Amino acid sequence: MGEERGAIDHVTVGVSDLARSRAFYEAALAPLGLTEVHTAAVLPNEVEFGDARGHPFAISTDYPVGAPVHVAFGAESEEQVQAFHEAALAAGGIDNGAPGLRPRYSDRYYGAFVLDPDGHNIEAVTRI
Repeated sequence: MGEERGAIDHVTVGVSDLARSRAFYEAALAPLGLTEVHTAAVLPNEVEFGDARGHPFAISTDYPVGAPVHVAFGAESEEQVQAFHEAALAAGGIDNGAPGLRPRYSDRYYGAFVLDPDGHNIEAVTRI
C-alpha cells in the first residue's frame, strides 16, 4: 500500500516578484516550522516550502498573479499563530485579521490573516 495522502498534495501560488515573495514566505512560515525545502533546475521560477513530511506549498512566477487566493497553514498553538502574524507583518505583509478566535467559523477556531506582497490572503490557524 502507498503512503497516506491528504486531499491536497500541494498548492502553487503565482507571484509577481520571486525574490520579494521568497523573503516574505521565509519569514512568515518560519514560526510554523515550514522552510524553503526545494528548488530545482527544471523549475527555476519556483520555490517550495515545507517540512520533513513534504513540500505542500510553492510560489512561482510561471503562474500569473490573478485573483488573490486564500491559503490557510496549520499551526500547533495560539503562540505559533501569533508568531506567524508578527513575522508576516515584519516581512512586509498587511494585516488582514489579528490573531484571535473566529467564532463564526467554529468555537475553537483561532487564526490570523495577512495579505502577502501580491494581495493573497495568507492565514495561520489552530483549533483550541
